[in-house]
Amino acid sequence: MSEFSEKSRQYQAQLSVFMDEHIYPREREYAQQLHSAENRFSPLPIMDELKEKAKTAGLWNLYIPPSLAQFSDHGGLSNLDYAPLAEIMGRVLWSPEVFNCNAPDTGNMEVFMKYATEAQQDRWLRPLLNGDIRSSYAMTEPQVASSDATNIELSITQEEDEWVLNGRKWFITGALYERCKIFIVMGKSDPENPSRHKQQTQVLVPKETPGLSIIRPLTTLGYDDAPLGHAELVFENVRVPLENVLLGEGRGFEIAQGRLGPGRIHHCMRLIGSAQRSLEMTCKRVEERTTFGRTLSQHQSVREDIAKSFSEIEMMRLLVLKTCQKMDEVGAKEAMDLIAASKVSVPLMAQTVIDRCMQMHGAGGLTEDYPMAEAFNYARWCRQADGPDQVHQMALGKAVIKRYAGQ
Repeated sequence: MSEFSEKSRQYQAQLSVFMDEHIYPREREYAQQLHSAENRFSPLPIMDELKEKAKTAGLWNLYIPPSLAQFSDHGGLSNLDYAPLAEIMGRVLWSPEVFNCNAPDTGNMEVFMKYATEAQQDRWLRPLLNGDIRSSYAMTEPQVASSDATNIELSITQEEDEWVLNGRKWFITGALYERCKIFIVMGKSDPENPSRHKQQTQVLVPKETPGLSIIRPLTTLGYDDAPLGHAELVFENVRVPLENVLLGEGRGFEIAQGRLGPGRIHHCMRLIGSAQRSLEMTCKRVEERTTFGRTLSQHQSVREDIAKSFSEIEMMRLLVLKTCQKMDEVGAKEAMDLIAASKVSVPLMAQTVIDRCMQMHGAGGLTEDYPMAEAFNYARWCRQADGPDQVHQMALGKAVIKRYAGQ
């Protein structure tokens, strides 16, 4: 395994100090502002304040890879170098936005960097890079199994100089956020194309476009993930200019594949941070509580759970770092085996470790007094997001059989 670069190590030190000074001490304040907000999906004053501090500290757009470094004065890190930074940010679920490194905006910004025209970049990418607006990626649909992206049914038809969109989407992260201004929408523009992977197109739909309606916020295990949220949307004769197409008609599946690989591994990086923090908090907890005349830390079952959790986190961290290194060396497409292995294994590990930590915190572990319940929810929905476990296992199993059976 390669060493982290000096640039990455400096960012790690800076980011850790920033978290200690500005994020951990203000978690309760963040929660209070969110609970007292008139609209839970409006920007919070604390977030704007912290964003300015992060910009001043140079901790901004850290996710941008070297190949796209021309778009920002910050970042320029390989996947391997970015991994420990995403892990640090993942220790507090809302903190990635402080550094403009949150999903779905990071993936959307990369789409704009790679596939958008100069005019599209000027209108949407620049404000996103500056953190002035937010964005959403509209792919999943309620009426079909969206784990097979070729199933999507939202229709995109051309009428003179416009694209016309009709259909329904759901679990669209960020759509409810007041600052969300642009949707990247994937739909079916050529359903009769003999190639199932050339039937889809992606177009840009501004949030205020007539015919686009936000039906309701959705929850995962009872969490609405405000202020970003996950929404159900309806498109009824939504019209946008032809120049709002991304890359070209029939290129939607290609864009999706290019976007989702790095996004999947970013989730894994953050989940390791969530699991690691949960374990650290639990080690302190078991030293503070006493049952049956001994501290919890002296009970054999507690020590076994701590040991298993430590080992599982370390194994997944190494898997993610190996995946990142392969992505850096040969690209995401050629690293899909390790990306799939990480995507299947890391969320399940985090879910398991966080569950143990919740248990060792007693009833308090289920409450908002600790970050574990919400982190558990994050780990659980990551097993569905960006493709469910079963799809990745199916693809990985097929690739491994082909590799070793010589077929």
